[in-house]
Amino acid sequence: MNLQIKDKYFLVTGASSGFGRAIAMALVNEGAMVYANARSEEHLKTLKDWAPNQVEYKVADITIPRFQDEVLNMCGQNKLSGALINSGGPPALSATEAKLIEWDNAYKSVLRWKVRITKALTRRFLRDGYGRMLFIESVSVKQPVENLVLSNAFRMAMVGYIKTLSQEIGHKGITMNIMAPSYHDTNAMQRIILKKSQVQGINTDQARKQIESETITGKMGDADDFASLALWLLSPYSRFVTGQIYAVDGGIIKGV
Repeated sequence: MNLQIKDKYFLVTGASSGFGRAIAMALVNEGAMVYANARSEEHLKTLKDWAPNQVEYKVADITIPRFQDEVLNMCGQNKLSGALINSGGPPALSATEAKLIEWDNAYKSVLRWKVRITKALTRRFLRDGYGRMLFIESVSVKQPVENLVLSNAFRMAMVGYIKTLSQEIGHKGITMNIMAPSYHDTNAMQRIILKKSQVQGINTDQARKQIESETITGKMGDADDFASLALWLLSPYSRFVTGQIYAVDGGIIKGV
């Protein structure tokens, strides 16, 4: 299927590994141009080397305002067709463990920076009369995940913001959607596996098997499969879909 994104420009944050990397590569494979951001130059450089004519990158901590501005400036005056807003999660902590300073830090690393960059991108998309924004959050916006209280709380807040903003600008050619992954075989899973092993006093292999058993499929998801849905949501074909949450969860959500 031709997704009509060839030669179109996209911003991808968190592009060094996991979902961000998979989506950046999928965009390139469709002929798109990618502005990639992450904190690891090594991984961004390999992405650039793989597709030198389609990838530009900026090494920066996207959660820090001045670096965020540098990432946006990298895009220059080229018309952006879409943006993937994505980064790592906060520490794995229970509600009783999390201290106020950790709540403050999680607000900045999970919520505040996304609101700031979304406002900047919204102005840009409104100017052009078109845009696709896709946010990678977590299955915790549908069903809390144990020992992830900070993620559970602030990702739900992000959903509230996106749902509200999408209703305000949906008639201007801009869509905003959320993908809510559960357990996928990415580097980010290691903190969850480690936390489960510590809490239950089991080794990491046993913890991993327990997590896999929670899914109906009996295994973790694949980032490349995840990217295929992301591409559609970043394409013109998603014009009639906005403010929605797409759970890619292996069937672990029990609610309707």
